[in-house]
Amino acid sequence: MIKAILIEDESYIRKGLKILIDSIDKEIVIVGECGTVKEAVTVVNACEPDLVFMDINLPDGTAFDILEQLPSLLFKLIFVTAYDEFVLKALKAGALDYILKPVDPEELKEAIGKVKKATALTQPADILGAKNVFESQRLVISLQEGLQVINLNELKYCTSDKGYTTFYLSNGKSILVSKPLKHFETSLPEAQFVRVHQSSVVNLDYVDKYHKNGTIILKDGEQITVSNRKKESFISRLLNK
Repeated sequence: MIKAILIEDESYIRKGLKILIDSIDKEIVIVGECGTVKEAVTVVNACEPDLVFMDINLPDGTAFDILEQLPSLLFKLIFVTAYDEFVLKALKAGALDYILKPVDPEELKEAIGKVKKATALTQPADILGAKNVFESQRLVISLQEGLQVINLNELKYCTSDKGYTTFYLSNGKSILVSKPLKHFETSLPEAQFVRVHQSSVVNLDYVDKYHKNGTIILKDGEQITVSNRKKESFISRLLNK
C-alpha cells in the first residue's frame, strides 16, 4: 500500500483526482485530504504519507510554505498545477513531477509511474531550487490597501507616466502603482522582459509580431510602440529569445 495525501483547495478537483488515482493504481490509498497550508502541515505530519499530490497556490499561501514547515520531506511529491509551461519547466528541472489542470488521466498515470520509481532522498535540495525559480516569477508591489502579488508570466507589459506605473495583465486587469517604472525594472527577469521605450517594458512571451515601423503587436492584438533608440536592441532580443 502507498499512503497518499491530496492537498487542493477545490473539493471537486480532489474528488476527481481520487477517482482517477483509484482507476490508475489500486496500490495508492488516499489517507488524507486538505485545502490550506495550515491544514496540510497538520495532516502530513499526522499521516506520514509516501506520496503527496499538492496544488501550488492555496488560499493561505503556497506549496513551498507547506514544505518549509515540515520536519521531513521523505515522501514522493507530485504538483497539481495550472501554471504555464515556463514555470513547469523550472519545476521539472528540480526533479519534482507535475500534472496540469484540468487533469488528464494519461498525464496522471505517467507522473505516478515516474514518481513511484524515483527516490525522495534528494527532494529537499530539489525543492529549494524549484522554490527559488517559482518565487522569481512573482512580483510583490505595495498598494495603499496592502500588497499585490503579480505572476510575471501573466504580466504582458507595463508603462510609466509621471512617476506612476501601470501593470497590464493577461486577464485584462490593470494595476496602477505610484512608483516609476525604473523602481520595478530590476525585479523583472531580463530573459523575459525588455524595455522598448522610455516608458514601456514588454514581456517577450506575449509578442506576436513586430512591424518595421516600430510597432509591436501582442498576441491579443494590442499595439506598443518601440522607440527609435530601442529598435535595434529589441530586434536582437526578439531574435535570440
